[in-house]
Amino acid sequence: MVQARELSAPRRRAARTGAGRRYVPRWRVLAVFLLPALLLYSVFIVYPLVSALDYSFFEWRGIRQVGFAGFDNYRDLLGIYPYNQQLWRAFAHNALFFAGTMLIQTTVGLLFALLLFRYGRGKRFLQSAFTTPYLVDPLVVGYLWSLLLNPTFGPVNALLEAVGLDSWALPWLGDTRTALPIVVLVNAWQWVGFPMLLFSAALAGIPAEYHEAARVDGASAWQAFRRVTLPLLTPAIGVVSVLTFIGNFNAFGLIYAMSGSTGSPAGSTDVLGLLFYRVAFVEGGVEAIGRSSALAVLMFVFIFGVSMVATSYFRRRERKLV
Repeated sequence: MVQARELSAPRRRAARTGAGRRYVPRWRVLAVFLLPALLLYSVFIVYPLVSALDYSFFEWRGIRQVGFAGFDNYRDLLGIYPYNQQLWRAFAHNALFFAGTMLIQTTVGLLFALLLFRYGRGKRFLQSAFTTPYLVDPLVVGYLWSLLLNPTFGPVNALLEAVGLDSWALPWLGDTRTALPIVVLVNAWQWVGFPMLLFSAALAGIPAEYHEAARVDGASAWQAFRRVTLPLLTPAIGVVSVLTFIGNFNAFGLIYAMSGSTGSPAGSTDVLGLLFYRVAFVEGGVEAIGRSSALAVLMFVFIFGVSMVATSYFRRRERKLV
């Protein structure tokens, strides 16, 4: 014991780790694994965000910065035609896009997860089938669905006409009444596998004793789901809600492929992502960099703020379950 106490610090570490192994400080191990990811995150996320914030406060002539503009770029977006109209219209469409997608994909995803959890027949195949669409780029998905829904040669209208439903054979993406709902349906179809997987994992983590106790107490299947299963799915619902919100308010590829850069027809599918594209590359003129950067900053502040509030809300709900 006396000899052990007299050992120096390096020798004590060597004794703990083994005589043949070299002691590596914990911070070095963390640095090796974290620094590459931190570097990539800084280059591709942090730097563009900081650059957009910087660019939004300057006046531009093409790609030349000519002077400090303060909040002029923000005032232009909110007060100059046509941006002041297009911004609020795009925001409203984004809100509808998110609400519709959230309602459909979450409800259907939870239903599929419950069915697969309860019956389980062909579970692996069905999970793979439902999750495959969201592995495909939204631009590709949008282009394929625009072909399927084409009123001239698309198979959707051809099938409706073949079964005698000629009145249902509509120009789905050419009518202002149906364009946005169809885009919402396609988006929900693509991403329904994401909540299904999360809900399946959450259902598997609920102890069976909870459901058995509910049955012993005389609860019906609906009461057991409402009082036991649904509250315990709060963490998964929170993750699905926040990530769906972030993804839908950053939507671009799917809607661009199905409706073009103007959100056709007549701007009925216009969203913030399309507006940013037009301001930056089509309509922005010599002030394109400043105004598009201002729009990017507004989008980031709104999405980040709402996401933080929603995350805080769901965490409070989770703590009540403990």
